[in-house]
Amino acid sequence: MAEVRVQEGEPLENALRRFKRKVQQEDIIKEVKRHSFYLKPGEKKRVKEALARKRNRKKARKEQD
Repeated sequence: MAEVRVQEGEPLENALRRFKRKVQQEDIIKEVKRHSFYLKPGEKKRVKEALARKRNRKKARKEQD
């Protein structure tokens, strides 16, 4: 759980910026999106395979350059 304490005399914008950075580092948003809807095991497998194919294509494209 991301927690940021506002220091004395610190503008709220700075504290909010630190909070957003902390949330991003802890992958909280990614976790929430992953649990926002249910995927059947077969669908989960298909999505995982599709992401792997996409990663491999990107890696192959990067190696060609």
